Amino acid sequence: MSRYSFDKILNRRGKGDIKYDDLDARYGRSDLYPLWVADMDFEVAPEILDAIRERVKLGEFGYAKVNDSYWTAVINWISGHFGIKVSREELSYIPGIVKGIAYAINFFTKKGDKILIQPPVYHPFRLVAEGNDRQVINNPLIMNSDGTYSMDFFNLEETVKFERPKMMILCNPHNPGGLRWSLEDLCRVADIAAKYDMIVISDEIHADLVLSGESHNCFFQAGKEAEKVGIVFGAPSKTFNIPGLVSSWSVIKNEKLRDDFYKWLSVNEFNDAPFTSVIPTEAAYNYGEPWRKELIGYINGNIDYVDDFFKKYIPQIKVIRPEASFLVWLDCRDMKMTQKELVDFFVNKAHLALNDGSMFGDEGIGFMRMNVATSRSFLAEALESLKRAYDQL
Repeated sequence: MSRYSFDKILNRRGKGDIKYDDLDARYGRSDLYPLWVADMDFEVAPEILDAIRERVKLGEFGYAKVNDSYWTAVINWISGHFGIKVSREELSYIPGIVKGIAYAINFFTKKGDKILIQPPVYHPFRLVAEGNDRQVINNPLIMNSDGTYSMDFFNLEETVKFERPKMMILCNPHNPGGLRWSLEDLCRVADIAAKYDMIVISDEIHADLVLSGESHNCFFQAGKEAEKVGIVFGAPSKTFNIPGLVSSWSVIKNEKLRDDFYKWLSVNEFNDAPFTSVIPTEAAYNYGEPWRKELIGYINGNIDYVDDFFKKYIPQIKVIRPEASFLVWLDCRDMKMTQKELVDFFVNKAHLALNDGSMFGDEGIGFMRMNVATSRSFLAEALESLKRAYDQL
């Protein structure tokens, strides 16, 4: 029997919420079903709400001390879910993973240095690197016949060998493809990186949202080479729907990478954790596991619903089922539209706000990304709106 309700519809409009209140600015109209930015429409776990309410009712917001219980909660979560032993000195608070990536880029590389990414991939990887005057080089993923992706390891090693990037940013699990990289994949990445002295940033924000019942493969599970070159970023934000509270963490095993970087974070006060991050993180990691398990079941149900709907009513759009996350990559190439026409169709005909696939790189042209972390009834309304627009083509 379900303990939590994911069917509850929250009124998020008019609350300063990007997902709903930024539609007009980003899409030119506000009468859209927002299935884009990667947060969820679900009320957070009651244990998290209770912890925040208990702190807020004190009525004061002075400087906060981060208790050892916070670090214990993070360490236990990483150990229990990823099988990785982490010590306190290997950990740091990070005010958001994109910020963490930006910090690492600015600390470990200099202007003009090369940074490798694997498109189609989460667009801030490229934006942050280019915005900091680094040169982005691509190792595009290979699309398989079933719509999934694989890493091009031959091209990866050739590119690293001749271009000599200082850093690689790995999306693990992969966004937007929803891929759960195998341990063999991660070992091959780690071996190449160690061979050519390249740092690997592993963004593991979707690690707790593996949908198949399999466990997530943390980059550090790839062994000593991974520990030598790796910086892993993780967070409770996607899993427990608290991205607005800005709580993330980093793990660095290699003290030669870690010591000076963590000192730099500290002296610049980049790693000071406010209570608005600490309290919900501790509550999520200590008490949120039952909620997370039910969430996984609900997301799987929504993905089944979306997959069945497209197969039945809009077979020209193919659902690439994610192995992790609540983000669904839609292959729309059989629609025979330009990317501009495709976006116009979804926005102005179907009234859906999705992510334009081209933002993830040229390899995303012909694709759209759909966020299905919403109530089943709202998702059904959105898909019916899409079907009406499709039937009129």
